[in-house]
Amino acid sequence: MSAKIFRWVMNMYPPFWGTGIKIASISQDYREIKVEMALRFYNKNVVGTHFGGNLLLMTDPFLMLMLIKNMGPKAVVWDKSTKIDFIKPGRGKVTVLFKLSEEDLHQFRSHIEESHQPILPTFTVEIVDQKQAVVAKVTKTLYIRAK
Repeated sequence: MSAKIFRWVMNMYPPFWGTGIKIASISQDYREIKVEMALRFYNKNVVGTHFGGNLLLMTDPFLMLMLIKNMGPKAVVWDKSTKIDFIKPGRGKVTVLFKLSEEDLHQFRSHIEESHQPILPTFTVEIVDQKQAVVAKVTKTLYIRAK
């Protein structure tokens, strides 16, 4: 699926559409995805900030999907665990940027091809507000193995 079609499909996905989460941009090689969520009347909590669950949701599938696309059909990729640290209340538009480096991909491929053992890479991403202040840090561990 092309990155353009993937972006459109994900932006129409009901859990994202219903919470105001949208993919703002995606690179053609699926190595960089920018996700945004504006604060709206329908997605703010009783104290007027973003729900913590919505902040977590905006980070949920993307690293796994990026790795599936980049590791190819010879690899199995799953989310294993997620941890979120709330740093400050999220107000206004919040953004998260996901990036995969060629070095990471090379390391993951080499590991599963040579050792035939799963690898559990950990990624940390920051959700930032419009002033680039960190709202939350999300640490995701993924599971990658050869098929």
